[in-house]
Amino acid sequence: GYIDNTAAFQDFGFDDNTNKIKNPFVTIFHLFFKMSALTVYLLCGFFSDSFISAFVTVTLLLSLDFWTVKNITGRIMVGLRWWNYINDEGKSVWVFEQRKSDQQQNTSTTEVRIFWAALIAAPLMWALFFLVALFKFSFSWLVLVMIGLTLSGSNLLGYLRCKMGKSDEGVGSVMSGVANQYMQKQMMSNLMGMFKRGGNPPNAQGPTNLTV
Repeated sequence: GYIDNTAAFQDFGFDDNTNKIKNPFVTIFHLFFKMSALTVYLLCGFFSDSFISAFVTVTLLLSLDFWTVKNITGRIMVGLRWWNYINDEGKSVWVFEQRKSDQQQNTSTTEVRIFWAALIAAPLMWALFFLVALFKFSFSWLVLVMIGLTLSGSNLLGYLRCKMGKSDEGVGSVMSGVANQYMQKQMMSNLMGMFKRGGNPPNAQGPTNLTV
């Protein structure tokens, strides 16, 4: 379902220069976890032979990015937020919030461009890695790439639906729900697995890269 909840986002009292980056730390964290996950995926084979360590590290970075973008950077940088809850009937209700029009003057156009550029670029990169891993038959890494594609793609679809006010239940809701549940259930188990498990899977190969 769709709830038009135009909650009042906090007015921080910024100046009128809309081209200025008004939230530099938020902007940095919007990019940091995405870039870190991609960098670790591409370079982990050069520094470690442990597939499990690479898998856990990249998954943790992806989960942190998913949570940060969904709950913090979207609200502050573009005045959007999406979330879901279970109603009394046991159904998942999706809520889309948008900053009120009288507070849009506090939005930085530079931050908006950075937000959407990074939000779109991340799933595109993971989609490219998916094709590379598929053609190289790197099935162990293909699982990791699918996690990256699901988490980054669900945030993109969630914010697109929030921006356009879409209320239909479709692929975006399904992917967002899967990503949300996966992040909540797997983050801690992956952390524990890093200490309990070791070694490489029999068919693990080095991470795929763009030079094919």
